[in-house]
Amino acid sequence: MTKNYGKHQSTKVGLDAVGIHNVRGAYWNLTPPELYEEALNRGEGHLAANGPLVVRTDPYTGRSPNDKFTVDEPENSDNIWWGDINRPIKQEQFNGLHRRVIAYLQGKDVFVQDAFAGADPRYRLPVRIITELASNSLFVDNMFVSATPEEKEAHIPEFTVIGVPNMHGLGEVDGLNSEAFVLVDFSQKLVLIGGTSYAGEIKKSIFTVMNYLLTDQDVLPMHCSANYGTDGDTALFFGLSGTGKTTLSADATRTLIGDDEHGWSKDGVFNFEGGCYAKVINLSPYAEPEIYATTKMFGTILENVIIEPESMLPDFEDGSITLNTRASYPIRFIPNAAEDGMGKGHPRNVIFLTADAFGVMPPISRLTPAEAMYHFISGYTAKVAGTERGITEPQATFSACFGAPFMPRHPGVYAEMLGEKIEKYEVDVWLVNTGWTGGTYGVGHRMPIKATRGMLRSALSGKLKEGGFTKDPIFGVYVPHACGCPDVDDEILIPRNTWADKDAYDKQAHKLAQMFVENFKQFEDGVTEEIKAAAPKA
Repeated sequence: MTKNYGKHQSTKVGLDAVGIHNVRGAYWNLTPPELYEEALNRGEGHLAANGPLVVRTDPYTGRSPNDKFTVDEPENSDNIWWGDINRPIKQEQFNGLHRRVIAYLQGKDVFVQDAFAGADPRYRLPVRIITELASNSLFVDNMFVSATPEEKEAHIPEFTVIGVPNMHGLGEVDGLNSEAFVLVDFSQKLVLIGGTSYAGEIKKSIFTVMNYLLTDQDVLPMHCSANYGTDGDTALFFGLSGTGKTTLSADATRTLIGDDEHGWSKDGVFNFEGGCYAKVINLSPYAEPEIYATTKMFGTILENVIIEPESMLPDFEDGSITLNTRASYPIRFIPNAAEDGMGKGHPRNVIFLTADAFGVMPPISRLTPAEAMYHFISGYTAKVAGTERGITEPQATFSACFGAPFMPRHPGVYAEMLGEKIEKYEVDVWLVNTGWTGGTYGVGHRMPIKATRGMLRSALSGKLKEGGFTKDPIFGVYVPHACGCPDVDDEILIPRNTWADKDAYDKQAHKLAQMFVENFKQFEDGVTEEIKAAAPKA
């Protein structure tokens, strides 16, 4: 007979709803202290100085995009953008692996968290996360929107995630690419994750679900961070991992709405999550004081961070396990966070962040509406070392909507929704390069975060629009004549000026422009002539 632990077990829907029976113990909605105790007793991690829980997720220390599959079934098949991003798996293969997951869990302990995705009650998704690791359950408690005790007891999950990090798939036998698997079944409203203890897969699987469901409710789901200023001016920051979404939105002068996933409804912006999942490699108490402070708090999880053996303090400069070191913490740990996860009306500014490994994109530029659509669909950045398996140094890449791995529908669906909102609410759109200047990766240097913050504050305040713009001859974007802030030398605004070898700049700029053009060919049939004309001049 299963033993149930925890005060707030759902009385409406049990584990048998997803076929789970005969587990040794079910730990329902444990608190962070209880999950700490379980994780430490089970050898899942250890304590660092000041209280964070330190865990390792190797050998898979990042997302496994090649191991994510979506069930191809009649109810939803026509709505999925099938291809290299959304890989199909047969229903019978999913069901077979589901049966093996259920068999694997018999006689084992499971940890259950009932929570929500989405801070806005009108659009939130009730979710249940079942995992064999207490540390993963703590991650869920940090990252999802909490339910009240009463809501937990009456919880009816609309989507369930089952995580079995210690169970491995059988590769080709299961229709997989490796022993790791992240499988989404929209018809059964079920996600299976196995072969990896990387907790980010849990939140990104539900993000994928939200990206599919909310478009039918006229809500634009977005891979972005968001904050607002003292007068309620909301800003969105789009960008892939390593481009600065989390760092730049955690600004002491503004209120943080969230650091990664949001929805934009007819009433404004809301966070999907209840926590933050920040990269902490080379984390600085000076450049990122709010995030740094969370790494000294009980309740924070440090993933793959090296701890000094004598002081038990984290060494954020040590990337010997992976450069994708992470901290998971509740958003309330950020002192100026909006704990309700709600913005203040519609955004006034949208920022696209890119870590340009070629070093040729301007540090900040203004986009026309057509350019905004072009760059949103393109989603250019560099894959940052350690973020995904097999990436050891930055590589140029394009990820539609700045989050293609999590977008089940065609990018045009999301782009059209964004374009309509930008036009309707007269939003200013900016392209910001947080990558390299003065040369390519390995020759130039990373854009100083102080300079990027200064330029962004000038843009958000409206000062950047006052000094006029020059059109970039290759990329077509509009570069400001002056930053309007004392922390930035205006010389860096024109990237060609920062290169010692001007011919080398021209060569790299045209090379990147050609990459934009080649990548966009796959989307040309679904966009207007105006958007196609916004392409860089290769």
